[in-house]
Amino acid sequence: MAEAVQAYSITAPGFYGLNTQDSSLDLASGFALVANNCVIDQYGRIGARKGWTKVNSSLNTDLSTNDITSIGEVVTSDATSYTILAGNNKLFKLSGSSLVTLTYGGGGTAPTITASNWQMVSLAGALYLFQSGYDPLVFDPALSTTTFRRVSELTGYAGTVQLANTALSAYGRLWTADVSSDKLTVQWCDTKLANKWNSGTAGTLDTTTVWPKGGDVIVALGAHNGFLFIFGKNNILVYQGATTPSTMTLQDVITGIGCVARDSLAYTGTDLIFLSSTGVRSALRTIQEKSMPLRDLSKNVRNDLITAISGESLPTIKSVYNSKEAIYLLTLPVLKSVYCFDMKGTLQDGSSRVTTWDSIEPKSLLTKQDGTLYIGKGGYLATYSGYNDDTAIYRFQYFTNHTDLGTPSATSILKKLRTVVIGGSNQYVTFKWGYDFTGNYYSQSAKIPTQSVSYYGIAEYGANATTVAYYSGGVTLQTLSVYPTGSGKVVQTGYEADINTFPLSIQKIEIFAKEGKIY
Repeated sequence: MAEAVQAYSITAPGFYGLNTQDSSLDLASGFALVANNCVIDQYGRIGARKGWTKVNSSLNTDLSTNDITSIGEVVTSDATSYTILAGNNKLFKLSGSSLVTLTYGGGGTAPTITASNWQMVSLAGALYLFQSGYDPLVFDPALSTTTFRRVSELTGYAGTVQLANTALSAYGRLWTADVSSDKLTVQWCDTKLANKWNSGTAGTLDTTTVWPKGGDVIVALGAHNGFLFIFGKNNILVYQGATTPSTMTLQDVITGIGCVARDSLAYTGTDLIFLSSTGVRSALRTIQEKSMPLRDLSKNVRNDLITAISGESLPTIKSVYNSKEAIYLLTLPVLKSVYCFDMKGTLQDGSSRVTTWDSIEPKSLLTKQDGTLYIGKGGYLATYSGYNDDTAIYRFQYFTNHTDLGTPSATSILKKLRTVVIGGSNQYVTFKWGYDFTGNYYSQSAKIPTQSVSYYGIAEYGANATTVAYYSGGVTLQTLSVYPTGSGKVVQTGYEADINTFPLSIQKIEIFAKEGKIY
């Protein structure tokens, strides 16, 4: 009597994100061993990330094809938004679909600028730019919408602003730190007065005697819920009462974990996310505990991430949190990779669901106040939108973990692979499968027919709603099948597609197999 074909289902493919840390045979079926150019949507589907779309329609001659390495936004009291960019040792303003070069307007000798790794923060309708070894700069639309100047050239300037590498706008003032000759002093200006550094409520904090275990140096500054976070490379100081800095006190010292890259720090509205030497961490504060527990968001990819960081230039690492997409992005420019952390929720161990992106290669990142996610590219400012990288396709890749299909002592003879996909049009999905950890994959392709793809809020819930509208997002649903060959005790399957114009996600996977020889 012939052995019956058994069906094995994965109903939430990739829902838990990547896990390259643990033994692949012990992983739950929702984990992925490859999730490249993927995101996990709010319905738990693994799908293709969005691409990038140019904002400026042509190159600026001063920027040419050089990278946009810093982006900042300032919103004035009349709700006018200005986007400022840095690249090729110059500053630019986004004006419609053009990048316009900002000129020096301080009235003296223009500063000589030979680097473009500015940190930009806004205060009281002006944007302030800080970079190690350079005079801090200011773009103030109330003074000029076409020029910048030094902070020291503001009317009424008093005191001495640090030539700082890191800056923070919080609690109605600017905070600065990390000067090439002094990496231990935090400075802050008077309330809403970035020209006053020695009067009113301006002041300084010397952290020399506070750092544990022989000291540290300041890398970044953060703020949340009345606290000032001072991030060293290996430790974190937490001061309470920072709304009145003259009386703030040391609340907590987190030892052994710090921030290694200034621009990896991102504020989510309720949390501070940052890159430490041991991975991406969360400085989440709980009311019930005196100390602040640090969640390891990258726990499931820790070793891979740590190895990748070791080959990076830390000052060029960038990050962003985007509430609209509910993601934290961390760029690794040398590796040409992005780690995408899903922030809609956490796994049981407190880690985040993680995917990776290649080919998009952001050089800088910014979330505007309206939720738009900006990406700095070579010569162009872009938005995270559409399903092409400019005009190029990109490859979606998802591979399951290894599984013995429930019978570790027997071989599995694959008879059929079937997947339910949502979205896509006139394109192929390549099914891959392999046995026993060899890394040699068989493959077959199945085609998604030409079809209309509806989007959330357009067709699903209106007069044109379809019978599969409950899937939401991209509602055109297809079941694709291939008929694999071969057998083995351990099976892994993969799914790849070129993303071109249309979104694509995977709703369900079914594996049909017969039990073969028992060992």
